[in-house]
Amino acid sequence: MTNTKRSVTAPHLGTRALNRATLDRQLLLRPARISAAAAVEHLVGLQAQNVKPPYYALAARLDGFAPEALSRLMADREVVRIVTMRSTIHTHTADDCLSLRPLVQPARDRELTNFRTGLAGVDLDRLAALARDLVETEPRTMKQLREALLQEWPDADPQALSVAARCRLPLVQVTPRGLWGLSGQVSLTTAEHWLGRPAGPAATPDAVVLRYLAAFGPASVRDMQTWAGLTRLRDAFERLRPRLVTFRDEGGVELFDLPDATRPDPDTPAPPRFLPEFDNLLLSHADRTRVVPPEYRGRAWQGNIAHRTLLVDGFLAGLWRLDEQALVIEPFGRLTGAQRDEIVAEGERMLRIMHPESSYDVRFGAVRDA
Repeated sequence: MTNTKRSVTAPHLGTRALNRATLDRQLLLRPARISAAAAVEHLVGLQAQNVKPPYYALAARLDGFAPEALSRLMADREVVRIVTMRSTIHTHTADDCLSLRPLVQPARDRELTNFRTGLAGVDLDRLAALARDLVETEPRTMKQLREALLQEWPDADPQALSVAARCRLPLVQVTPRGLWGLSGQVSLTTAEHWLGRPAGPAATPDAVVLRYLAAFGPASVRDMQTWAGLTRLRDAFERLRPRLVTFRDEGGVELFDLPDATRPDPDTPAPPRFLPEFDNLLLSHADRTRVVPPEYRGRAWQGNIAHRTLLVDGFLAGLWRLDEQALVIEPFGRLTGAQRDEIVAEGERMLRIMHPESSYDVRFGAVRDA
């Protein structure tokens, strides 16, 4: 039977059903009573271009979370900040750092082809060995690494040299960078050196498919490829097909899922949630309509800048920011009185978690136009 015939005969999942299933896997239907470490593992990492988003991401998801919990894990080297999926920085558990980075290494190698002109005449194996020696002797900033590598290859493009080091080596950001309430420039060393143990075998595509579905499913092959920044994952899904169940979305696309995974009723209440910029909920599917209404597509971004987002009834419904002593909410459309009350209550809960020693008002800005 062809994949097309399978998708036609598979049960149908509407947008709201997909929304509620994904929110449930993402720990956003109700605060989860698990540790920060367990949440980072379950979610297969937290996108972390900036320092604060992982903290806000967990505040939206966990019961009893305190920023110090994640900060302590980072200080103890149980979680780290490293470039993995989609060539972006993620906060991962130490184990995932050492197994997921090798899995996505082919994508990092392909990334280097964009810099081949600036790397003409550079022996990449020698560059990797030299860069490893430099950062394992002492953590280096990208600027320091560039300057040292330029001494070896003075005619190369400086930016290309530092990108090559980042692509060829599993470089983690060392603390105090990433700790809550502290600041620090980005200094790098290898994951193996920072964690005191060698990288294990690369995670297998099959194993990561199962973890992706547990955190983001039901999902298509293209959805996972979007999340991972990898291609050619169809074979892994086909190998796993006997262990999975399939559905089709409103466009007829085949979706895979774990047979025992939760798929709540589409009418299950979904409380408001304040999400940080770069939250993986909005970035981990090729088709984002399960969370982003078509009329709001692109509203969470402005150029290369991502906004903090508000979910109402499970879907993107506005933006938010902390402005002096106020939590300012900018909805995309009109809200009912009951929705406004729920948003205020959730905003106050978030503020108690993230800023317990500060006093913030909660107020609504004007409806934000496109």
